[in-house]
Amino acid sequence: MNGADALIATLVANEVTACFANPGTSEMQFVAALDGVPAMRPVLCQFEGVATGAADGYGRIAEKPACTLLHLGPGYGNGVANLHNARRAYTPIVNVVGDHATYHRQYDAPLNSDIATLVKPNSIWAKSADSPETVASLTAEAVAASYGPPGGPVSLILPADSAWLPASGEPVMAQKPVRPAPSGEAVDAAARAIRAAKKPVILLGGQACSAEAIHQAGRLQAVGVTIYTDTFVARQPRGAGGFAPKKMQYFGELALVELEGVDLMVFAGTTMPVAFFAYPNRPSVLVPEGCDTLSLSARAEDSVAGLAALADALGAPATGQVQALKLPDGAPSGALNAHLAGASIARHMPEGAIICDDAVTSGAGVSAATLTARPHDVLALTGGAIGIGLPLAIGAAVAAPDRKVLSLNGDGAAMYTIQALWTMARENLDITVVVFANYTYRILNIEMQRTGAGEAGPSARKLLDLGEPNIDFVSVARGLGLPAVSCSTAEDFDKAFAGAMGQRGPMFIEAKI
Repeated sequence: MNGADALIATLVANEVTACFANPGTSEMQFVAALDGVPAMRPVLCQFEGVATGAADGYGRIAEKPACTLLHLGPGYGNGVANLHNARRAYTPIVNVVGDHATYHRQYDAPLNSDIATLVKPNSIWAKSADSPETVASLTAEAVAASYGPPGGPVSLILPADSAWLPASGEPVMAQKPVRPAPSGEAVDAAARAIRAAKKPVILLGGQACSAEAIHQAGRLQAVGVTIYTDTFVARQPRGAGGFAPKKMQYFGELALVELEGVDLMVFAGTTMPVAFFAYPNRPSVLVPEGCDTLSLSARAEDSVAGLAALADALGAPATGQVQALKLPDGAPSGALNAHLAGASIARHMPEGAIICDDAVTSGAGVSAATLTARPHDVLALTGGAIGIGLPLAIGAAVAAPDRKVLSLNGDGAAMYTIQALWTMARENLDITVVVFANYTYRILNIEMQRTGAGEAGPSARKLLDLGEPNIDFVSVARGLGLPAVSCSTAEDFDKAFAGAMGQRGPMFIEAKI
């Protein structure tokens, strides 16, 4: 057994059985060791941002970490944007970052870099296994650390000599942490404040958006507490049979108008809501003036237990209001737009589907249409770094091969990680990709007005427009191995989407809106 063997054996012993990889020379011992451990599924990604985003999607669905295999500092750097998203989603991920042999670092070879500094901002734990004898124990420590709570990406740096030199010993088991329940005092304080409030709300985030937590929140809505979720949630169940909380609006001024009169905001699994960006003469904190705030459960605490205890303390019924199944009447028709595409998605999406949403401005149309669709899960863009929708879908499909996965993307967002299509084809994953093609960064056109920057002139438009030439997404998708079709009418989209839902394997649909 060498260090690479010890690493993989310890990962597998701790149920880390998927590896999203883009390896290089320094990681060849790890690659070779895979042949002896069939329990570890290796998935090649042709860009590190795909590998890290896929690990995020896997962790959100499997509720356990995958590992990535990244090539030194530049390889990690290529994956940073989606690790930023994963950190904001509190997703457990074990990044294995190869490094030069310990004795070779001193020579400052071309790929040498300060990996420890590079990984720090998006790692909740980071260490280097500078001796093969430390590999197994540090691997177990990394796995445990990835769970938090509340969880997040960790980085284990593996020098090449630690991978190839002999390492003795059995796999080391990680000591997984347990979320503590919030204190009885916190529950009592929240109950007293809610009884005294005229218009209380509870804001859910993180683990408080799990299926059981939302069920408990529905009980609280039944006794007069309005329930909201954070704007962007790592994973949330939606559709028929469940309680549907409101969502904090993206634009801050609209959120404050909706919250007018609220005199108490209680946080469960989240913290103070703030505007996504600063704007001239607009507030940053999205809490109405004069509104009191308190925390029921911190991100690291068990929000399910906290919400259940609060509902009991307020005498809430055993079950709150749930939604009935309501699908659109008939097939949509006319020139295609996001709302009509959403109607088709709602009509044909099977129960248990997973939506990976990076549709940006088109997402609202789909979200509204699918609110009362068959039960499904939604994975959202938690950190604001677009380019997550395609990789998330890879990870979700590997974690749940029996569930249909939908990847919804803006055209600009899709181009960040378009290499993901190749991995979908190679692994024959059951993913339907929809790219909403309007050939512009529409959100940036909106934000240019909101920031007071004024109307876009000829030079500015060059940075906001995706035309000249328009991207031929069908040719790109086919070139990367996926069957693909382009739709510009609602009738064509409905037919294409119904066909994709009726078969297994990857499919690409360009929705021209």
